[in-house]
Amino acid sequence: MKKKQALPRVGFLGTGWIGRHRMQAIAESGEAEVAAIADVCAENAQEAAKLVPGGSVVDSLDALLDLGLDAVVIATPSAGHCSQAVRALQRGLAVFCQKPLGRSVHEAQMVVDAARAANRLLGVDFSYRYTDAVQKMYQLVASGDLGQVYAADLVFHNAYGPDKAWSYDAELSGGGCLMDLGSHLVDLALWFFGYPEIRSVSSSIFSGGERLKGGSGKVEDYAVVSLVLGNGNAVRLACSWNVSAGRDAVIESNFYGTRGGVSFRNVQGSFYDFVAERFRGTAAETIAVPPDSWGGRCAVAWARQLRVAGGVFDPQAEKLVQVAAVLDAAYGR
Repeated sequence: MKKKQALPRVGFLGTGWIGRHRMQAIAESGEAEVAAIADVCAENAQEAAKLVPGGSVVDSLDALLDLGLDAVVIATPSAGHCSQAVRALQRGLAVFCQKPLGRSVHEAQMVVDAARAANRLLGVDFSYRYTDAVQKMYQLVASGDLGQVYAADLVFHNAYGPDKAWSYDAELSGGGCLMDLGSHLVDLALWFFGYPEIRSVSSSIFSGGERLKGGSGKVEDYAVVSLVLGNGNAVRLACSWNVSAGRDAVIESNFYGTRGGVSFRNVQGSFYDFVAERFRGTAAETIAVPPDSWGGRCAVAWARQLRVAGGVFDPQAEKLVQVAAVLDAAYGR
């Protein structure tokens, strides 16, 4: 009888709400073993430990790295992502990180370089890609059914702002709503268009209704970004915190082609429920509806790749640098 292959042993650094959610998704998927937990907040660690009885609870990344794990999932404040990911990669662990991978293109490049040098798998939790709605839209675009897709409009307006003080410190967060919400939009736009050359990036960034200038030290609560791609195609992005949107959130992505369009949008202000439609002139056809348990799919896909392919470097990680480069250009840095 063939011996059953052992599952990859994964540690979790940071077990707030999103860290616990991703941990539970990976544990329930059966793609990896949740072997250890580390969090500076003892309460978070205790709550996480209830979900995976038998996992070790330690107090630091150093302690995680000494456990002989195969990989680590990082769900800590943004300021630590680069250094924590690099340290883990240099110790031979694969990494799955919450966005942003780095607070700048320089930090993102450092992590990707470390992953390549160590030949270890690197993933970032761009979770909206894995909604059923976005997957079906992407298939239509990639198949050519919409003709030449030449323009896109994407928005993410949030009636609330983050509840963590570090999110409002530019040094710790790397930016405001554009880094927090807009990074998802940039990722979707570049992915749909096949990571094209970027001809130009322009932006208008606000805080409290006033235009921000570089070096102000403030983080933005409203941003509009325009991209012109190498072939002349156009992308417009807008995102905000604490906006008066008349609902909890407005999340939408529209892609327009010469033979039709597709649209992804949230339902009645929901952060979790989405529909997708295909457009032909004035006619609309619904192609995806809720419910859809999508939140942990990106993490599970990474864990599956870790198990099946052994956690070796995936060149797709190079694309993460382009996302960071667009954000840097939008910030004017």
